[in-house]
Amino acid sequence: MTFSALGLADTLLQSLETLGYKTPTPIQQQAIPAVLEGRDLMAAAQTGTGKTAGFALPILHTLATDGIEVGSNSVRALVLVPTRELAEQVHASFRQYGEHTGVSTYAAYGGVSINPQMMRLRRGVDVLVATPGRLLDLFSQNALKLNKVQVLVLDEADRMLDLGFSRELYAVFAALPKKRQTLLFSATFSDEIRSLAKARLHNPLSIEVSPRNSTVKAVKQWVVPVDKKRKTELFLFMRKDRKWGQVLVFVKTKRGADELVGLLLAKRIKADAIHGDKPQPARLRALESFKAGEVQILVATDVAARGLDIDDLPQVVNFDLPIVAEDYIHRIGRTGRAGAAGEAISFVCADEAPLLAAIETLIKQTLSRDEEPGFEPDHRVPLTGAAAVPKKPKKPKVAGGRAGKNTPRNWVGFDEAPKRPGNRPTSRPGGISRSTGKKAQNQNRSGGR
Repeated sequence: MTFSALGLADTLLQSLETLGYKTPTPIQQQAIPAVLEGRDLMAAAQTGTGKTAGFALPILHTLATDGIEVGSNSVRALVLVPTRELAEQVHASFRQYGEHTGVSTYAAYGGVSINPQMMRLRRGVDVLVATPGRLLDLFSQNALKLNKVQVLVLDEADRMLDLGFSRELYAVFAALPKKRQTLLFSATFSDEIRSLAKARLHNPLSIEVSPRNSTVKAVKQWVVPVDKKRKTELFLFMRKDRKWGQVLVFVKTKRGADELVGLLLAKRIKADAIHGDKPQPARLRALESFKAGEVQILVATDVAARGLDIDDLPQVVNFDLPIVAEDYIHRIGRTGRAGAAGEAISFVCADEAPLLAAIETLIKQTLSRDEEPGFEPDHRVPLTGAAAVPKKPKKPKVAGGRAGKNTPRNWVGFDEAPKRPGNRPTSRPGGISRSTGKKAQNQNRSGGR
């Protein structure tokens, strides 16, 4: 199948040809016709499989061909994303795809001054990509009207609904017109999020082009057990030993990111960090420097697990495992994009065994473990997955067939069982029971009658 067979406008096909897009991915083949038909949609696909084009292309087609002009301070298509980095990435995709369409696009997010955003929105914009917090700031200051929105997109919908955006989303939904098209795209959907989303969509079409919560097969995944205090030493060794080039490293905390970058810089390794405490311009500079090859190691918290689109990234290292298991899928999805091969290596200490177990349960596979010689942990990482399930011991067979009602099935402790009151035979010296002895005495007295 080709993109032209999907019924897209010639102006979009021209951009796709320039970008080198030849064949639509499975998610694009199913999503684009549905969006063009005006259907509400819940689409799940592995990260790096072209979800953005799956909603951006049909939206641009509709806006470019319906002949409607956008009004002042209004938007016609609203795309909500959880992070600033993802807002920039999605906005860049809309700009590239819609270069020849005349459709205007803009991105609005926090961490930068709101004034330029308010000035730009005065003229209206066809497609606005925004984070929920900044969107509501603009709305509350009357810099933005939402009553003309024709289509709403929640990109990375699970993150939007799962990590504290519920209140903002309720406010956004209340301000939107009831008659609209709603599209939910994500790599993962929990059952709770599906129920919540379905309540706000009209007869949605559900698309799943891969098993739920699955990882990309092109990404080789494995675990390196190591003591927590030796993780930095292990990373430096493996980087040199395996001749790694650029590496994206994920850590748990902002402080951990800064500390690791400080250690790498002290070793004269070009490194930078992306996390929530860094100003947005600094985060963008770090990302652009990494993409340009000027930075060798980019250390990030989960703020960057979704939204980093980096070509030819061979390795992702989980220096710390994520607290939320679903974030593992999005972290390793930064490599192995667009069918390329990649590696995802996770450093796991004993304390992180429960997090590893949760990840393996989510992705329905047990990750292989490969200890690095010289870095074997003193504190062993407990077994997880199938290896952690103990086998039930076989019950020994009872001699003589089925055991009696009050007889222990394995007979252990039966001889030591407490005596019950009553006329139960008891043993006497010489192997003669009390009842047998009394009977013999009576027979002797009667002459053996």
